[in-house]
This record gives sequence, C-alpha cells and structure tokens, in this order.
Amino acid sequence: MAHRKAGGSTTLGRDSRSQRLGVKIFGNQKVKTGNIIIRQRGTKWHVGKNVKRCNDDTLMALVDGTVVFSSKKVRSFTGQLVTRKYVSVVKSDTPVVLKPKKVVLNRVTSARKLHPGNKPGKRSGAKKVARKPNMRKTVRKHLVAKEAKKNK
Repeated sequence: MAHRKAGGSTTLGRDSRSQRLGVKIFGNQKVKTGNIIIRQRGTKWHVGKNVKRCNDDTLMALVDGTVVFSSKKVRSFTGQLVTRKYVSVVKSDTPVVLKPKKVVLNRVTSARKLHPGNKPGKRSGAKKVARKPNMRKTVRKHLVAKEAKKNK
C-alpha cells in the first residue's frame, strides 16, 4: 500500500511579465502629439496643460512641445494641504523633429553587415585557431627544441 499521495502539478512557479512603468520622456525633452510621457498605476503624477490622462492612468501629450514637471500645493478631499506633482507640455511654434535613435551594433555584426562580399548566415574571414589552455611557455619551448633537432 502506498504511504504517500501522488504528487500533482502546481499552478504556481511562473514569473509575471514586468509592466514597464515610469517616466518615458523627462523634463525639457521634446515631445510629439500622442507620445506617452508617463506610464503609471494610479495618479502619482497629475495632468497639467496639454496633457491627457488615459484609461490606465497613462499621461499622453496633446500637442507638440517640451515637457515640464512641476509641483503644487492643493487641498485634498479631506481638507488638508497636499503637494501634488503635475506634468504639462509647453506648446512650441515650430514643429518638433525628433532624432532617430542610434542603433548600436557590436563589432562582429557591424563588420559582417558592412562588408559587401558577405552573405547572410555565412561567416567570412580567417578562422581563429583554438589554443589549448594548458600549453605553457616551457612546454612550447621544449617542443620547439625537439623540432629543431629533427630538422638538423
């Protein structure tokens, strides 16, 4: 007779995806219409001028311009003075042009892509010869001396 219950599977043990919350565009940075400024849960940051609060409390720019962060003392529903942080966008007269993000490649991939003779999936160039980790200088000197004797 069995003395232990059969072990069943468990529904636990998985990590959840991170939510990627926080400030996406900081103060004095350029912003275009529709850009997300802050992703948050609840209203840690409040809506200022030219900013809209979305369904999930995300703050979004309504006009092209520059992001400005400020804080202000306001009466809460209990009647106490509370310092609140506000996000607003100062509208710019000229249209905002954002620079494209730099794509940083490591040396190996960029060299492969830039060389005209390279085909995708193929590595070109001299292959490195693997060096044995236990080959010491003394051992190599010994081998070189043996080869010199053989050649004479």
